[in-house]
Amino acid sequence: MPIELAILLVALGGILEGLFSMPVTRTPKWEFENIWFVGSLAALVIIPWPLVYLTVPDVGALYRSVPPGVLVAVILSGLAWGIGGIFWGRAIGALGMALGVSLLMGLINVFGSIGPMAIFDSAKIFSPGGMTLLGALAVMILGVVVIALAGRRKDEELRKSSSAGNAPFWLGLLFCLLSGILSAGVNFGFAFGAPLAAEAGKSGVPAFAHSFAVWSLVFTANYLVNAIYGLVVMLKRGTLHKLVTEGRPSYWLGAIFMGLAWPGGIIIYGIGAGAMGTYGAYVGFPMMILASILAGNAAGALGGEWRGTSPKPRRLMLAGILILFLAFGLLGYSNHLLAS
Repeated sequence: MPIELAILLVALGGILEGLFSMPVTRTPKWEFENIWFVGSLAALVIIPWPLVYLTVPDVGALYRSVPPGVLVAVILSGLAWGIGGIFWGRAIGALGMALGVSLLMGLINVFGSIGPMAIFDSAKIFSPGGMTLLGALAVMILGVVVIALAGRRKDEELRKSSSAGNAPFWLGLLFCLLSGILSAGVNFGFAFGAPLAAEAGKSGVPAFAHSFAVWSLVFTANYLVNAIYGLVVMLKRGTLHKLVTEGRPSYWLGAIFMGLAWPGGIIIYGIGAGAMGTYGAYVGFPMMILASILAGNAAGALGGEWRGTSPKPRRLMLAGILILFLAFGLLGYSNHLLAS
């Protein structure tokens, strides 16, 4: 696969990851736990296992071909991602799409990119390619900080003029931090599952589907955690009935969109990152994150989240986005250096 197409797939996966949680802010008659339960359940049922059974001839034999420790590591990574997903939804609800996705994806990037490289290929960190990658991540963090400042000013302005916002800004930041640390498990699962993907290739699985058996385990752990969480909260708060009494066709369509975009974005990312070569998991992941941030900001702007604010926070947000574009270019160059 040409490297340009691989990068395009990584970016497409990131766009889907940046947009999948849009229904959380667009289902006002449902509580958070309603949309999160239905969306997580849809993500659990629609894609993971049907996809792997359609592409892998003997799934059971494939799982038996690797050491149990590989499977345990992959599943634990999915569980961490699942717990992080709960805080993700809370952060989006507290901060909105634009700021929430920017902060979340920035934090996930830091833990999800450098972490696996430090574990699996630490010698490369101090090579020219590794140092360029670190520089790109530093630029990306700068962009995220600028976006956070813009979001803070937006939050202050809107709170002065209305009752906008469902939670204090600091609480949204706490949700972002917890989600950022735990949600990095998705890329750890991809890295820990490399032996499983390699065995899939040996058994005749098509190249684009080598990682599907990995994702089926990661997704099951993740979405099961989130679906159970949503169900428990609905039972505890007595909001289960709202699925029927307050449900709208658009709400259910939004949940289906979550169920397709949430795992679909990761699958597309995995295909692209695998095609980027040996270092795709390290460089492709922050590329996906950047695409997610840009998509989330676009969705937030189009959804009117910045309506009623002064030009100053908008200029700050634009500056942060331009810095992120610079980081994307540096990431592409780092992949070239690492591969050479």
